[in-house]
Amino acid sequence: MKPVYLLLFALIIIGGLQSCKKNSPAVEQPTGPTTMYFPGSSTWETADPALYNWNTSSLNDLYSFLQTKNTKGFLILKNGRIALEKYFGTFTVDSPWYWASAGKTLSAFLVGIAQQEGFVNINNPSRQYLGAGWSTMTTAQENAITVKHHLTMSTGVEDDQSGTDCTAPACFTYKTTPGTRWSYSNPPYYKLVDVVENATGKTYNAFTQEKVYNKIGMTGVWLPGVGGNGKIHYSNVRSMARFGLLLLNKGNWNGTAVLSDQTYFNEMINTSQNMNPSYGYLTWLNGKSNHMLPGTQLTFNGSITPNAPVDMYAALGKNDQKIYVVPSQNLVVIRVGDASGSSLFAVSNFDNELWGKLKVLLKY
Repeated sequence: MKPVYLLLFALIIIGGLQSCKKNSPAVEQPTGPTTMYFPGSSTWETADPALYNWNTSSLNDLYSFLQTKNTKGFLILKNGRIALEKYFGTFTVDSPWYWASAGKTLSAFLVGIAQQEGFVNINNPSRQYLGAGWSTMTTAQENAITVKHHLTMSTGVEDDQSGTDCTAPACFTYKTTPGTRWSYSNPPYYKLVDVVENATGKTYNAFTQEKVYNKIGMTGVWLPGVGGNGKIHYSNVRSMARFGLLLLNKGNWNGTAVLSDQTYFNEMINTSQNMNPSYGYLTWLNGKSNHMLPGTQLTFNGSITPNAPVDMYAALGKNDQKIYVVPSQNLVVIRVGDASGSSLFAVSNFDNELWGKLKVLLKY
């Protein structure tokens, strides 16, 4: 074969191969944006869950489950972007709702900021910030209770018997040595509000506004609790998600260190005492060998939410107000609404039921 024919033959073969490549569709694995995203003040990027290879055919089942469980708002962030957002009934993206005890985790975060700025030392007696006589205990008994004991539900005071979350001195009486008994109770937690206000000289709302809201574009308000005792946090779902995203990024918001004390943050999301390994600083921890629950002194084997990833930690509130954070998957999951069932406690069967549905969706 002459050289010219050889050249023409080669060009025909090469052209045919290129044509095949052009006509054959590329086979690509679904992949969503993987960089961490932080929303602006009025904009928030979304991400198609199909791009993460999620099982989107299970969405109708998930939404039906949420609706039957009295959910008002539900949201999932993946790498900071909104992957799912659903509201039920007349509830909207702007509707405010109470966090209940999920606000405890925000309080723990605020105590950490107060400590990093030198206002508070969590190893000091809370009496130093609350003043003498905040209880009916002796001076020695008050001095034995540190701020950390309030953060870890281990103050050793008698459990509230009033049913009104009483924070009057008469309602705080000695039961046992601080740090030797874990008991989930609101009144000792509520005293942290006074610790922060007295130490900083600012109202709880003003301190939260300056140190958190303004830095992450969040809105919210602390309002008096039952009988005027303590403070309950209110916000819309997206503001809850902003706080969840702040937790996911260990207190850093797009390069701004809102909580720079990483020692404190790590203590907050890890076991804080010997009695209940599933509790940090006012934060629930998954994946531990056993756990205790509100309202009981019993210890239960296994983690609080077996269906959820083991590294999940959460801000959990009465009537199933939820902020779940999963570092291994860069996920934040929010649920607000009325109680899903008969349990009114922060930890309920709903957690495991929901994560059973999410396990199908997320395919982990």
